[in-house]
Amino acid sequence: MARLQRRTLLRRTGVSIGGLVLGSTAVSAAEGPLQRFIVDRKSLRNEDDVEVVHSLDPVDLLVVRATESQLNDSGATFAPDIRLGPEPYGPVRQSDAETAAEDDDLVEYQWDKQDQRISEAHKITRGDGSRVAIIDSGIAADHPALEGQVNLELSRSFADDDYGVGKPYSGTHGTHVAGIVAASNETGKVIGSAPESELVDLRVFGASPASTEQHDQDLPPAYWSEAYYGSVMAALVYATEIGCDAANLSLGWTWRMRMDGWGKFWGKVHQRVGNYARRNGTIHTHASGNWGESLQFNQDETDSSQTAGGITTSATGPVGFDPDSGDVDEPAYSPSTYTTHGVGAIDLAAPGGNGGENQYDNVLNATAIPVFDEETGEYLDTEYGYGWLAGTSMAAPQVAGAIALVNSVHPEYNGNQIRNTLKRTADRPDEYENKYYGSGYLDTYAALTD
Repeated sequence: MARLQRRTLLRRTGVSIGGLVLGSTAVSAAEGPLQRFIVDRKSLRNEDDVEVVHSLDPVDLLVVRATESQLNDSGATFAPDIRLGPEPYGPVRQSDAETAAEDDDLVEYQWDKQDQRISEAHKITRGDGSRVAIIDSGIAADHPALEGQVNLELSRSFADDDYGVGKPYSGTHGTHVAGIVAASNETGKVIGSAPESELVDLRVFGASPASTEQHDQDLPPAYWSEAYYGSVMAALVYATEIGCDAANLSLGWTWRMRMDGWGKFWGKVHQRVGNYARRNGTIHTHASGNWGESLQFNQDETDSSQTAGGITTSATGPVGFDPDSGDVDEPAYSPSTYTTHGVGAIDLAAPGGNGGENQYDNVLNATAIPVFDEETGEYLDTEYGYGWLAGTSMAAPQVAGAIALVNSVHPEYNGNQIRNTLKRTADRPDEYENKYYGSGYLDTYAALTD
């Protein structure tokens, strides 16, 4: 292959911390007479009194627009919905991505797939028969690396806008995450863990038609949009209803909820949704977040990633990866400096990228930049490419891809058996503290040969 100095630049790609770490604010009454609430359905005497946004029938919850007085008069048990606005903790970088010539295969740059022995895993299975929901900013279903991978009939938008699915309406993040799970180098230039699995695009972030010049920071469009907590819960319930084996949440949307007042209600909502998924075999794969702190909280607090039966994933990445030789200064299982951690809070660690200046230490996969008319907000086109991102957002889909592969080999397994297989076969590095790893460092190939 061409040497480093002869490589050309990939158009519109770069390196950035890819976790969408979300701050939360309750919807303000100043926005109008109707606010968004999450309501216990059984407590609401008359649904005709409210505007239903999402109906989460299997868990007896509603997301509604109403006034607080309407809900109080009906005797309802409720809490305000939460608007989640991305706040990218840790370093966020954009830099030109130097790669091989455009007609070259880029798999050799994917240290994450080499480390997980994905080429060997594909001699056993490529994930056929598995289904993975990507709850994110939208998937570019017509990206060459994802051609034919996305089931558009099952895909849904839960975002608070009029755009649909199958496009990266809220930025490249969801496409990159989807590629980590299921990209195919038969149609594109990179490989995913389970390229014959089926993806479902469940978009929860609103579209981002504004231009870079209209914002204070030069960030990818995904960082400008917002999602609602209730929309994410609705997407999770739907993912279970349609039989997804994994539902990936590369949102970094972990936040502390005090177990009193509204926090207690939000916690119950989360547990209902998680228990429903666990009973029906859908595993939630969570990104733990990118702010480098501990997820170990006081007993009167809980964390939004700690749902029943989910897998919360921290990030690792090499230092000094050389794509020509494959050599590294520090191994792929080295904890990333930005990753959140905590004994009892992290279930598995997985490749998410180092997040440093060397782009090759981060995770390479598909990118898709939406193009909007800056005056009308009309969606015009998508600019496709390949680029590096780093974050726990990149670690969680490594686990989702592994779930798809194990499910393909063992369709008789339930969710608990798949989860236990991944934990049992994970490595436990001696060089680093256990707070970064939980049960260990993901070993996809070992899980298939267990």
